[in-house]
Amino acid sequence: MQILSFPEEATPSELRVQVREIQEQAWPSTRVSLTPADAPTHDPVLRPWSMLLMDEGTVLAALDILSKEIAHTGRRYAAGGLSTVVTRREARGRGHGRRLVAAARETMLTQGLDLGFFTCDRPLQAFYESAGWNLLPGTVLIGATRQVPFPSDQPGFDKVTMADFFSAEGRQARASFRHCRIELHPGEIDKLW
Repeated sequence: MQILSFPEEATPSELRVQVREIQEQAWPSTRVSLTPADAPTHDPVLRPWSMLLMDEGTVLAALDILSKEIAHTGRRYAAGGLSTVVTRREARGRGHGRRLVAAARETMLTQGLDLGFFTCDRPLQAFYESAGWNLLPGTVLIGATRQVPFPSDQPGFDKVTMADFFSAEGRQARASFRHCRIELHPGEIDKLW
């Protein structure tokens, strides 16, 4: 097994098709899409970085790292987050997703980000903690746009925010990211990462 990484738009078409198939297993579409199966799915402004756990040409697990600069408590930070973390149905329960999520955390560290954070369903908290991420208690990410915000604590959501702090600046500011609302605003395509 090996982990391959690409900017999303440079991911080989045949691998993007496999990733889309796995995503459909996890999150079936309710509408027929006219978008080609190998089309990128994220806003290019967020510099999507795709990571794939491969076994003999088959994608077992996939995720994307999205990144942007954010403002928080009067300072600016290079932030990244995990998006579309998924494992092929027949390969689940073997540690493939955990391995890929841990590798993504290391990749974010080497990309020069100050911090990484993302939301996940509350039952997945232990999974992400086992891959090196930490709970940011009481923290809410505010996605979408300033004009039409999409908060992670909206009714019907049961999300928690996971994080890690990579740079000295990020680690110094760790406490300021707890029990707060963080204006992420990644846009209309990705809403939250």
